[in-house]
Amino acid sequence: MRERLLALKTEALQELERVENAQQLNDLRVKYLGKKGPLTEILRGMGALSAEERPVIGQVANEVRGAIEEVIEAKQAEYAQAETANRLKAEMVDVTLPGRRSAHGAVHPLNKVIQEIEDIFIGMGYSVAEGPQVEKDYYNFEALNLPKDHPARDMQDSFYITDEILMRTQTSPVQIRTMEKRQGAVPIKIISPGQVYRRDDDDATHSHMFTQIEGLVIDRHIRMSDLKGTLLQFVQEMFGPQTRIRMRPSFFPFTEPSAEVDVSCMMCGGHGCRTCKKTGWLEILGSGMVHPRVLEMSGYDPNEYSGFAFGMGVERIAMLKYGVDDIRHFYTNDIRFLKQFVHI
Repeated sequence: MRERLLALKTEALQELERVENAQQLNDLRVKYLGKKGPLTEILRGMGALSAEERPVIGQVANEVRGAIEEVIEAKQAEYAQAETANRLKAEMVDVTLPGRRSAHGAVHPLNKVIQEIEDIFIGMGYSVAEGPQVEKDYYNFEALNLPKDHPARDMQDSFYITDEILMRTQTSPVQIRTMEKRQGAVPIKIISPGQVYRRDDDDATHSHMFTQIEGLVIDRHIRMSDLKGTLLQFVQEMFGPQTRIRMRPSFFPFTEPSAEVDVSCMMCGGHGCRTCKKTGWLEILGSGMVHPRVLEMSGYDPNEYSGFAFGMGVERIAMLKYGVDDIRHFYTNDIRFLKQFVHI
């Protein structure tokens, strides 16, 4: 039995020397050390040995097993190391290659203009107020001196959800909500930016959805000259200190008197060009003194308090400021258009 064990050792070690990969190594491990292998078979016959021979043969069997296992473990470590090296080589990253630049976003031009307008009016002591875009007819029309049968409602073709609920056509409802919340307290100095909706055909200068900013001031002894001074300050900070304004009589149901406000054309300096249609002026907003009935309906005594209001389209301001010729550019998400404003 000793000779069989030594012969088995020699045979196994010779085969292990010829192994070329991990799979062959595992096959030999099973062949010689497995439950059905020759070493196990020899050990099962030890019961037939005498008491004196068993310890001797057992020692030889352990030496044979140990020698085979030592070679197998050494080769397993060798193959594992080679596999790790190959994987590291395959997954290697060349850190000397130039990196890929990540795309940098920027503030949308409309949001940029809103921020500029807010900064200007906050600097004049105004606060920013917001309200719902889905609005009650009362706040959108009636409290602004436009009852159900008022012909001026035809000026704003609206998106109605029910008879009493609609998508707001202006941010003026925020003014009414603010006055109601203040319950007759003064002063009120707010601007109200936000999206508004009107049933309109989209073209280069019109959109069914656009952004509006309105302003409201309520206090004692507020005059038309305060409105003019405020708007002059605004346009000069927005378009430059050389900018002038012109106020033309107009009509709005919620202000009396009312005025359209023009600014001197920033393209030609007021001399006349294609942009201003040779007039030297560009219309930018509507304004006026708050109608006494609007004050009264919101809890303010028109004999004691007065105020002014104004409203402007942000897209209109942005188009003038950046020389954009089509309002639809702001909404089509064309990256080529938006990239122009990354560094503004």
